[in-house]
Amino acid sequence: LSTLAGVLLVLALAYHGIRRLFRPIETIRAGVARIGAGDLGHRIQVRRRDELAELAASINRMGDEIEAMLEAKRQLLLAISHELRSPLTRARINAELLEDCPPRRALLKDLGDLETLLGELLESERLRGRHATLERKAVDPSELLTELVAESFRDVELQLDLDPPGTWLSLDPTRIRLLARNLLSNAIRHSPRGTAPPTLSSHVEDRSWRLAVTDRGPGVDADQIDRLTTPFYRVDGSRQRGSGGVGLGLYLSRSIAEAHGGTLEIESGPGRGTKVLVLIPFPEDP
Repeated sequence: LSTLAGVLLVLALAYHGIRRLFRPIETIRAGVARIGAGDLGHRIQVRRRDELAELAASINRMGDEIEAMLEAKRQLLLAISHELRSPLTRARINAELLEDCPPRRALLKDLGDLETLLGELLESERLRGRHATLERKAVDPSELLTELVAESFRDVELQLDLDPPGTWLSLDPTRIRLLARNLLSNAIRHSPRGTAPPTLSSHVEDRSWRLAVTDRGPGVDADQIDRLTTPFYRVDGSRQRGSGGVGLGLYLSRSIAEAHGGTLEIESGPGRGTKVLVLIPFPEDP
């Protein structure tokens, strides 16, 4: 009996020793998964002085270098975008002085497209920055969306499914308007003639605000859905102006949703249209 107890004790000690030896491997694996998923600020904590600790330190240094490289790229993009605004403004003023003709109208449209692109780039990078701030106010989302449709989409047929006015949320109204405008513009662009108009819905439920825009367009394949919110990605793979957009609208919309602590999800499939759902948690102090 004592021999059996001794063997069990040795096995238990060996088991705990092996667990302690390999526990950092799970910590390192989880840390690498977080960094690989985009959480570049995460660092692996291994309180040991062995080869596994050196491996964790190497991964942390790699994270520092990647984060620094992306921040440098971001700052360069912001600087270039700022520098381009002045010559674009001057070019637009000069174009406005030209006699009205088709080339002048085409030039003004191209300059407007460039200004929109720069604005979306700047706003996207501001929101993705570590110190991004929102200008939150008490907002009735139904009133905000009704005003947006009346101002920007009054000549477009839309189906509205909104909560009655009277619900107030803490939101950044300027950025929420931009988010909704991008989603509606996308839905309108991909709604063929003869199909039902896009639907805009807004409801507060389960301590969250749910904003959804649905179109009855051609939809996209499942393997493309995850890439729709990446910068400059376009389903048709073209850069033709006639196909509409530059591939920043959904990326910017996702950035706005995440800056509010929410999420943006896309449901789609070939032949069954596309639904974009924005879910923003109900604020603690509305």
